[in-house]
Amino acid sequence: MSQLTAPVHEAVKELAAHGDQLAEQGAYEPALAEYEKAWALLPEPRLRWEAATWLLAAIGDTHFKANNFAAAALALQDAMHCPGAIGNPFLHLRLGEALFELGEKARALDELARAYMGAGREIFKAEDPKYLAALSTVMRPPPGQTSL
Repeated sequence: MSQLTAPVHEAVKELAAHGDQLAEQGAYEPALAEYEKAWALLPEPRLRWEAATWLLAAIGDTHFKANNFAAAALALQDAMHCPGAIGNPFLHLRLGEALFELGEKARALDELARAYMGAGREIFKAEDPKYLAALSTVMRPPPGQTSL
């Protein structure tokens, strides 16, 4: 796999870190602007870079937190085409939640199940309980447990 040049990699990391700080403060639009600047620095085809995976995850997560569920789902679906995305519990969780909010329950439950299988109940700990409750309607608890 190709590597980004050091200057591009550093610039992307710096912009993403600033975006993360802004997102943590609830400044979602400025955070997204920083992530978009970082995204623009990735050489084409952008989806081939590992940095694309975490940038799209950050973009999707930020859109989700801002209740922009359609934009979150688009970013996270794109992330699934990037290196290391398939099987990443957080990406599956956030995509499942976004799809759930968009009313795409079957696809949402599939993604939420992938998150659960990858990280267990713990990944749902800080999330709205409705997602785990919905998942429990279609998934059995692990052996020896009475609930998901």
